[in-house]
This record gives sequence, C-alpha cells and structure tokens, in this order.
Amino acid sequence: MVLFCPLQGVINIISKKWSLLVINEIGNHKNIRFNELRRELKGITAKSLTNTLGELQTNGLINKKNFNEKLPRTEYSLTEEGIKMYHMIIPLLQWAASRKGAVIIECSCKIKQ
Repeated sequence: MVLFCPLQGVINIISKKWSLLVINEIGNHKNIRFNELRRELKGITAKSLTNTLGELQTNGLINKKNFNEKLPRTEYSLTEEGIKMYHMIIPLLQWAASRKGAVIIECSCKIKQ
C-alpha cells in the first residue's frame, strides 16, 4: 500500500462508522463471538458487522478463528496491529470523556484512567 500521507491510511480505516467500536469491543474481551459482539454493539446490523469485520481482517487488525465442533463457532481477536490500535483508542476516549460538558450515557468502552 502506497500512501502520500500516513494520515490518509488512518482515515481509511477509522472513518468507517463501526470500526473503532468493533476494535475496542474485541480488545475489551480479547476473544469474542459474532453474536456476543453484536449484542455489545447496540444498533449494528448483522450485515454491517460482517462487513466491518471483513474490512478489519483485510487490514490486518483482527483475526478470525473457526472452530470445527459439533456446533461450529467463530471467534474474533485482535492481531498485534489491532492491539496497538486498541491501545491508541484509550487516550482518545479519555480525552472525549474529559471534555467540558461531556455526558456519558451508555458506553461499553471501559475507559482506563
């Protein structure tokens, strides 16, 4: 991938509506299944989640592991690059929460102080 500006690469990944939320949620759980992830991300459709997971996997930020069991299951986890991004999200969350007038009504972000 050739970029004229590294910021463009960041924007290409995080500008998608659900990307940071998915990375954050997977990071909070370490390993998570599709339906559990969908329950945690209130308002996301199955199609949007599938598309977001696919894009994040293509970008090397998440792993998808299929288990061949009697009842097949799939778990998602962060790659090394995904973990780096997860750790970069935390200061953004702290900044947003500290802004004057910020009111957090419902959030699964688990902001670390």
